Amino acid sequence: MGGDLCDLTAHQQAHLIRARTVSVRQLVQAHLDRIERANPAVNAIVTLLPDRALAEADAADRALASGTRVGPLHGLPIAHKDTHDTAGVRTTYGSPIFAHHVPDHDELIVERIRDAGAIMIGKTNVPEFAAGSHTFNPVFGLTRNPYDLGRSAGGSSGGAAAALACGMQPLAEGSDMGGSLRNPASFCNVVGLRPSPGRVPSWPQPAAWATLSVQGPMARTVQDAALLLSVIAGPDPRSPIDVEETGGRFAGPLDRDLTGTRVAWAPDLGGRIRVDAEVTDALTDVPGVFGRLGAIVEEAAPDLDGADDVFRTLRAWQFELAYGELLDAHPDRFKESLAANIRAGRELRGTDIARAERRHTELFHRMRAFFTRYDVLALPVSQVAPFPADREYPAEVAGEPCTTYLDWMRSAYLISATGCPAISVPAGFTPGGLPVGLQLVGAHRADLTVLQLAHAFEQATGHGTRRPQLPT
Repeated sequence: MGGDLCDLTAHQQAHLIRARTVSVRQLVQAHLDRIERANPAVNAIVTLLPDRALAEADAADRALASGTRVGPLHGLPIAHKDTHDTAGVRTTYGSPIFAHHVPDHDELIVERIRDAGAIMIGKTNVPEFAAGSHTFNPVFGLTRNPYDLGRSAGGSSGGAAAALACGMQPLAEGSDMGGSLRNPASFCNVVGLRPSPGRVPSWPQPAAWATLSVQGPMARTVQDAALLLSVIAGPDPRSPIDVEETGGRFAGPLDRDLTGTRVAWAPDLGGRIRVDAEVTDALTDVPGVFGRLGAIVEEAAPDLDGADDVFRTLRAWQFELAYGELLDAHPDRFKESLAANIRAGRELRGTDIARAERRHTELFHRMRAFFTRYDVLALPVSQVAPFPADREYPAEVAGEPCTTYLDWMRSAYLISATGCPAISVPAGFTPGGLPVGLQLVGAHRADLTVLQLAHAFEQATGHGTRRPQLPT
């Protein structure tokens, strides 16, 4: 089987391991071989642990042979996002300040993946402190899009998305404040789910009550993303906003009859965002796909008044909270766009935070009302297709200049401000062969509905089966 193993779904790989048709060592070695072949071109995995991974694979094989009960991810190789702490393994956060940092603990999401039987093969690349949706940093350099090496892989989970697309790992975890799971998934033709806040509890977390940033799963299929969600979701006493429901409900089949399902189609979010024509064109058939599946599709958008202010204000506040002291200590070791965000957070007044929180609450209630009329909101993930990798961010969107590195991400970050679960599912390609994702948004804590509709769309279209050409 060799390298072909890497192209199977996570479910298929797990089945072969449990049936002992393939050993864990064979599976891990196949992925290490794929990394050796593909990673030099894309630079997705930045810390590699081959000896450790193979030793853990042998232990996993012994556990199977002894009849020991194993977890749902037993033997599956996973590289963790380099902003997620891994005990005894270098974790840089994409910052030269932490270029040699080795944590003494696993972050909660890493802990859960490990306890489910996955084998750590390394770490995936990120932007500096996960700021921005283009993956480059002074420590490891640039991650390239596997569909076009001259283009961005997105971010901040760009290394994870590129590694998935290339078959270097079957599953990945990431985080999302303004689109960091969804944008790279869109750019790399994979699946990225931003769960409801608290669905996947975070620890450690400097602002434990905050809901803007969440952690979630990435995969090549929606069903595989749901498998990983079933492992990382569930309550934990270290998070004050954890959702009490366990993750088990996400482990089952996602099939659903869409007859009568109400879909709100918002190609420009009710005129609130500009979208490049090549993205709009790639998504033209979205209403038709859902219509053929039996859904009732209407063009409609929620009232997102204030969402921009909510996101930018609370983001700046949280960046200052997390990195303000570091910026004081190392003023010359931050990229300027990130330093500017931190300084903006420092300039906020209590009345600014109060205004943002009030508008945040109003936004929640307007979304709650919107989802009494619709089951899901559909819109573009990204307003642009993957842009040239030598730029920090696109120069313009649909002819309108971008003045900050956030401007082109509004289609994702406005949804972040709502607190609703949202997924990126492969939805087509530009004439130049660049991937385009569809964003599906559900009501408060309706993560399963989002997964089910994304699965139906994925099965009806097959866009996610188109993989990049790997180096020979």
